[in-house]
Order: sequence, then C-alpha cells, then structure tokens
Amino acid sequence: MENNRFVIKTALAVALGGFLFGFDAVVISGVNGYINTLFDLTPGQLGFAVASLTLISTVTMFLAGPLSDRYGRRMVLAVGAIAYAISALGSSLAVNYPMFLAFRMLGGVGVGASLVLGPLYIAEISPARLRGRMVSFNQLNIVIAFTVAYFTNLLIRNLSVSGASWVETIGMDTDPWRWMLALEVLPAVLFFGALLFVPESPRWLIMKGREDEGLDILTKANGEAGGKEELDNIKKSLEEEANSPKPSLGEIFKPALRMILMIGIIVGVLQQITGINSVFFYANMIFEQSGIGENASFTQAVFVGIINLVFTLVAMALIDRMGRRPLMIIGTAGVTVSMLFLAFQFGQATYQISDTSVQQLNPEMQTAVAPLIGQSFDNDVSFKQALRDTLGDKVARDNESALISAGIETNPMLVLFGILFFVASFAISLGPVMWVLLSEMFPNRIRGIMISFVAGINSAVSFLVQQVFPWELQNLGTSMTFLIYGIFGLIGLLLVLRLLPETKGKSLEELEAELVKS
Repeated sequence: MENNRFVIKTALAVALGGFLFGFDAVVISGVNGYINTLFDLTPGQLGFAVASLTLISTVTMFLAGPLSDRYGRRMVLAVGAIAYAISALGSSLAVNYPMFLAFRMLGGVGVGASLVLGPLYIAEISPARLRGRMVSFNQLNIVIAFTVAYFTNLLIRNLSVSGASWVETIGMDTDPWRWMLALEVLPAVLFFGALLFVPESPRWLIMKGREDEGLDILTKANGEAGGKEELDNIKKSLEEEANSPKPSLGEIFKPALRMILMIGIIVGVLQQITGINSVFFYANMIFEQSGIGENASFTQAVFVGIINLVFTLVAMALIDRMGRRPLMIIGTAGVTVSMLFLAFQFGQATYQISDTSVQQLNPEMQTAVAPLIGQSFDNDVSFKQALRDTLGDKVARDNESALISAGIETNPMLVLFGILFFVASFAISLGPVMWVLLSEMFPNRIRGIMISFVAGINSAVSFLVQQVFPWELQNLGTSMTFLIYGIFGLIGLLLVLRLLPETKGKSLEELEAELVKS
C-alpha cells in the first residue's frame, strides 16, 4: 500500500504538466472572439493565433526525448514549467498580434515537454499492474484543466458584464480575455514547485550508472523484492543494448521497428485528424454556428469539459480491465458516428433573416441587414458570403454570432448532443489510450526518441487541423468540415481493427520481446 501511495503521489505531481497543457490549450476558446475583434484578424491569422502554440510544441516534441535522455526527465519538465508561466503572463499583456503570437508560441515549449515526458516518466516509475491508470493521470489532468478553463472563461465572462466596481478597477470589464490567460501562471508555479520534490526516473538513473539511486526509487515503487526484480530486468535490457550503437532518429525506421512505428503513427494521426482540437479550441465558435448566441456558447463549452472529464474517468477505470484495444475500437466508432451525425445536422440547416428574427438584432444592425430580409440560403457558406457582401468583412465577422442566431433554422440541442457524444467517445479511447500505448509499445533503449517522433507527428497534425478550421468554416462550411472528420474516423477505425495489438498487463520488457521483430 505504501508503494502504491508513492507511485500515485509522484504520478500526480508529474501529471500537473498535463493540467497546464489542458488549460493552455482550451482557454483560447474563450479568448478567440475578443482577439479576433481587437486585432482585426483574418481567418488565417485567427487560426495561427490558436495553432501557433502547437507549432512550437511540435518542434519541442522532437527534441524533448533526446534532451531528457541527456539531462534527465525532471530537468526538461522544469524548463517547460517556466515556459508555461512566462507565456501565460506575456500573452495576457499583449498589446498587438505579433506580441500575442510570440508569447503564445513560447508556451509550446512547455506543451512539448510535458506531453512527451509526462507519460514517459510515469510509465518508467510505475509497476506494470498500475501503469495504465498512472499514465492516464496525465490525460485526466488534461481534461480536468479543460473543464477548469471552460468554467473560468464563463466565470470571467459573467463577471465582466456584472457591473461590479472591483471588476472595473482591475479592467476585467473591458479586457476579460487577459484575465482568462493570466490565470495559468498559478498552476505553472505549482508545477515547478512539485517537480522539486519528485525523484528522477529510475530507468534514466540506471541508464546513467546511478544504480543505487535507481534501486532506491524502484523499491519505493515496487517493494523490496519487486524493486530488485525490476532492477535486474532493466540491467539485463541495458546489457543487451551495450554493444548496440547509440540510439538515433534513423534507427526507428529499421525493419525490426517498422510495424510498431506504423501503429504508433496511425494512432497519433487518428487522435488529431478526427477534429478533437477543433472542438476543444474553438468550442465557443462551433456552438455559435448552431445559433445559440455568444453568451450561451460559454455555458455549453462547460458541458464539453464536464463530459470529457467524466468519460476520461470511465476510461481510467476500464483501461486495465477491458484493455487498450477494445476501448480504442468502441471510442473510434463513436467518434466517427458523432461527426457524421453533426455533418448531417448542419447539412439540414437553412438560413433566413425574417421580419420576426431581425428584431433580435440591435437597431443599427437591423437597418444594415434589411436587404437580406426574406432571402433564403441552403448553407452557412452562402449565408455568410451574403452577409460579407452586404455589411463588409469586418462588420459581418464582428457580428457573426448574432446574425447566425437570427438566421439559422436548426435544432441546437441536437448539435450539442452530437458534440458531447463525440467528446465522450474520444475521452474513453483516443485521448488517454494513445499515450498509454506510446509509453508501452516502444523498446526501452529507444523509447524517448520514438515517442518524441510520433508525438511530433501527432502535434503537427493538430497544428494543421487548428490552423485550417476557421478557413474551413468560411469556405467549406460547418457540415462539410465535420463530414471530413467523420471520413477520417472511419478510415482510422478500419486500421485499428486490423493492426492494433493489446498491451494490457505486460511488462515493458515483455512487450519489447513480443512487438519488436528479430
């Protein structure tokens, strides 16, 4: 029991990096509308404002593994914590678009380090019987942070219009988005402090010849007998690698690793190509497309966070019982169905500003859209184009939420259901299971490099999805965008059914012997 407590406390401390990523990623969903208006952004600029964090994290992921092999997992994670804090403070104080981008991109250093090394460290310190749940702590903290970020965005949004004198004194009434971003400084400082009290990875210590220190940590995690057994397994693995050349990026493409590398890439791409970060990072914008309006979109975004948290807990309870493969199959099927459902719902929507619905708009806007009253549009692309032609790009963009609310004919509750079903499906499968698989499948000697490589691809796909989402909404429309995600989900499901192995309940050394071809 004492061993379990040590592992759990250590895993929770390191998983704070996941919390920071989750908060940093999702808080932007509440900020988008404000900076879009303040900095007068194009769809491409808005996409880059969101995706720039991921761009730098992609580069960092390629470097995090090799750097952690040289300097230690804990040291690189500490640098990431500092980057998170500076990024949060700097972006909240930004006075123009380039300044905002610079500080947001700095946060990508923290994201890259924590996403790669958090699961890696936890897998290296956890006994096989606990590894799945312990690694899932990182994903759990990510989704807790999602919920917290959505909630704090809603809270700050409501405070900004409350009229309270203290809100006006601190400037929250005019610039609530700055406070949304600045809150991240608090967990960043907490993460850095927690890292001062966790040990270095025992596998890294043994790899560096610090066997006594490594055994001490393995004993705390596994008990005396279990610690010695783990030490023997690690030493045996290192001895077998002693005559091998130093791990390099080129080595991961050798025939012996070809199958597990391909599986890792498939899972890494699938996690992002089905649109999860479009939903998380643009949640408010998506809900506004259903016509509920800007204020209600903040409330519905909180539901996304809650559902994500609940079903991540379900995944953690099942991952070491059902196994990784069944959860991936069930969840990927749900992701595919929900995206196709959303594509159908938005495809059925029609748009018309009537004599009645125009009353929802302010008097100035009622006059401006008068030429469009009574005109019917079959899709959001043609409707938005008509708004731009009539009002001009900036006015149409700044008032898009209210104009869609006045014009759309659809059921926003069905859209909400589709989004929540998608998030639930992701949360029991692609969210936590991908990181567990990556931390288990790859050989001990080259695990850091392989995880960095696959995570880098995962992050690159995430960047592309985030970058093009505003452009897709404007040029392809909401229905076609979700249809594309659904098609990718179907392709991924077929590949998972055919290729994905089960890794439940096996030591890292057993998995290496089973999955790496001779």
